[in-house]
Amino acid sequence: MNIIQTFLGFALLGAQWVMWLLVALSLISLTIMIERLIYFFGKRPDISALVEDLRKLLGTGDIAGARNSLAGKKGVAAEVARAALAEAERGHGAVDEAAASAMIVERQKLERNLAFLGTVGANAPFVGLFGTVIGIIVAFHELSLNTQGGAASVMAGISEALVATAIGLLVAIPAVVAFNTFSRRIKMILGDADAVVHIILSGLKGQDKK
Repeated sequence: MNIIQTFLGFALLGAQWVMWLLVALSLISLTIMIERLIYFFGKRPDISALVEDLRKLLGTGDIAGARNSLAGKKGVAAEVARAALAEAERGHGAVDEAAASAMIVERQKLERNLAFLGTVGANAPFVGLFGTVIGIIVAFHELSLNTQGGAASVMAGISEALVATAIGLLVAIPAVVAFNTFSRRIKMILGDADAVVHIILSGLKGQDKK
C-alpha cells in the first residue's frame, strides 16, 4: 500500500468538511459560553452581606441563626457555608472537611464544559491549518492535471484554502477569551467561598475560648 497515494486520495476529497467541522465547533462553543454566562450570573450573591451576617451571628454563638441566615441564598459561598455549618457540633475538623468536600463539588459544577472551550481554543487553529494544507494539495493536484490554468488557478485554490486557517482562528479566539474569563471568575468565586469558611472556623474557635 502506497501511503502517499492513500493520503492524496483522502486530501482530494477537499477541505470543505474541515470548515464545516470548525463551524460545528464554533456553534457548540457559543452554546457553552451562553450557558456558562447564565450559570455564573446566578452565582453572584452579595458576598459582603453574607460575610457580615455570619460574623455577627457566630460572634454571639448563634449557630442556628447562622444556618437560618443562609436559607434561600444562592451561590457557591452559601452552599459551602451550609455544608460547613451542618457539621458545627462535630468540631473544627469536621467543619473543615465538609467545607472542602463542598468546594470540590461546586468546583466541578463551575468548571463543567470549560475543558471543551480550552481544547477548541488550543486546537482550532491547527484544524484550520490542516484544512489549508489539504486545500493547497488539491490546488496543486488540479494544476498538474490542467497545466493551461497557470499560476492564476493555483493562487485561486490557495486563497480558498487559506479561508480554513482564518475560520480556525475565528473559532479559537473567542473560545480562549471565554475560557480565560470563566477561569478567572471561578477563582474569584472559590476565593469568596474559602473566605467564608475561614470566617466560620474563626467564629467557632472564638466560641471555644469563651
